[in-house]
Amino acid sequence: MLDLFTIFTKGGMVLWFFRGTNSMLTQPVNSMIENALIMQRARTGDDSLTFKFKMDSELGIVFLLAHQKILQLGYADKLLDDVQNAFRLKFASAFGDDSEPEQHDYSEFDQDFQLALQLAEQEQRQQKTTMKRFEQSGKYSKTAASTASPAKKPAAAKVTVPASDPEPEPVSPQADPFAQRAPPGQAGPRGRRKGATSPSTAAASGKKGPKPKEKRSWNDKLSKSAQKSLDYSTGMPSDASAAAVPVEESTGDFSMKGSLPGLDADFAAPYDSDEEEDSDETDASPAAATSASSGSKPGSGGGGGVLGFFKSLVSNKVISKESLAPALDKMKEHLVSKNVATEIAQSLCDSVCEKLEGHAVGTFGSVSATVRATLEESLVQILSAGGSHDTLRDVLEAKKRHRPYVITFCGVNGVGKSTNLAKIAYWLLHNGHRILVAGCDTFRAGAVEQLRVHVQRLHAQHPPTDDGLPSIQLYERGYGKDPAGIAGDAIGYAKEQGFDVVLVDTAGRMQDDEPLMRALAKLIKVNTPDLVLFVGEALVGNEAVDQLSKFNTALVDHGDGRLQVIDGVLLTKFDTVDDKMGAAVSMAYTSRKPIMFVGTGQTYRDLKSLNASSVVKALLR
Repeated sequence: MLDLFTIFTKGGMVLWFFRGTNSMLTQPVNSMIENALIMQRARTGDDSLTFKFKMDSELGIVFLLAHQKILQLGYADKLLDDVQNAFRLKFASAFGDDSEPEQHDYSEFDQDFQLALQLAEQEQRQQKTTMKRFEQSGKYSKTAASTASPAKKPAAAKVTVPASDPEPEPVSPQADPFAQRAPPGQAGPRGRRKGATSPSTAAASGKKGPKPKEKRSWNDKLSKSAQKSLDYSTGMPSDASAAAVPVEESTGDFSMKGSLPGLDADFAAPYDSDEEEDSDETDASPAAATSASSGSKPGSGGGGGVLGFFKSLVSNKVISKESLAPALDKMKEHLVSKNVATEIAQSLCDSVCEKLEGHAVGTFGSVSATVRATLEESLVQILSAGGSHDTLRDVLEAKKRHRPYVITFCGVNGVGKSTNLAKIAYWLLHNGHRILVAGCDTFRAGAVEQLRVHVQRLHAQHPPTDDGLPSIQLYERGYGKDPAGIAGDAIGYAKEQGFDVVLVDTAGRMQDDEPLMRALAKLIKVNTPDLVLFVGEALVGNEAVDQLSKFNTALVDHGDGRLQVIDGVLLTKFDTVDDKMGAAVSMAYTSRKPIMFVGTGQTYRDLKSLNASSVVKALLR
């Protein structure tokens, strides 16, 4: 039974849903979205439900279903594909460039979903599972191949007396091999029953012997060929020499523990993977040397030899600070080489040490691999700490309240604030929003002219709307004016003219420049923007921590009690750092805010969102 099927955007807006139970599923679904979609973890956070989802990158939506874990729904994957195809076929036009998918009515999709669900359930019921015969299985063919009749050993020679043989000569008692091996009446080497009579005795007593088999003769006389085939004394010592050999008392070891000379010392050491550090091998080598030198006695329980090797494999190793130190030192050096700030790299290693100290490494595990996995998880959590921030959804919410959405850009000199402001304007224009750019950099010469060039180019690519209103416009008052006043006037003008978004450009300033930091705090305090973006370079290392921390401190100290701090980070020049992406970790760790955008080039299209997993893999590579 299907408990839930829902379709929602990547921003979290539910478009359509089907509910097959009265149970409250809000908490499990939110936990699944947080763990699987946002944090990209394998665990969904609920032990009673099974979740399956499929993302449509073109439309920017997610198809998700849930059912009880005890039920095996074989049609779940097929249902996801069928529903996705049906939804795309019916509502693809609602996701165009000029459309607003959140305002569309999707209630008519109920019938299409019920039809897809019925077809999937009916197809599963029609599938009959028939038991295979053993002869039809692959195991039978392997068994038949392995049990194929091998080359037969030559059979023992049969004693046959051809009819054309001459009359056999009598056999003397000395020529009979059985007469010397066992006295009469006892079982001989051929398994003769006790008390049984030989053929010669039966003939002497006048009794008839057993009925002879076909082509065999059991008379008291044998031919020479028969005597030769029955002579088992060939190559055996004489009776005298055999009787002279005493039976020695066995002193062997019957403890079921074998001994491999020359190999016991190697096999006594625990198995280490290729990534195991030298410290782990050093810790294991004294125990191995002691075991090899002292040896193992039967019943002592020392676990030497091959058994000692397997015992060391299944023994869990408890992680200590001493065993973690070499791996953490190397990991810290690696992070610093990838532009992670030294303080943050040390903090990360300390947190990994606290998590792993006292834990046991499982079979075939290694300390370095465990450290790497834990550090990778911590880095993903840091880069995703602020959660997802859907700017387009916030713009739509502000538009419903009939006010513009205000974004303020701040940062140090020369990081590319104006260029990346133009990139975000291009992105918003492609999503059907009208943009007003406020030139509040009244300090740097040429700042207003730079914005004017960007606005002209973007206006050429996006002509006015059907009502004749400009899609993008520049609001400026020249140089030497108060930036806070210009930003306030621009927001009022945008509200009057019906602009959806106001992008406020500010002057670049060093984090130690108190007058400019005070002016920035005043601008943010007076105008209360919806989003404060810190624009930073991906090339910096330790400087990133100092910049972000002092910007936040200045906004709090000069904000007169208003706790307006940085809401997100925009990393520029990300295409120039190769795999040295440590600045992203430093800024996310310091601000505890998400990295919302990444600049990857010189054109307006070179603006991306950060993929935390890809960044972490590049850092640990």
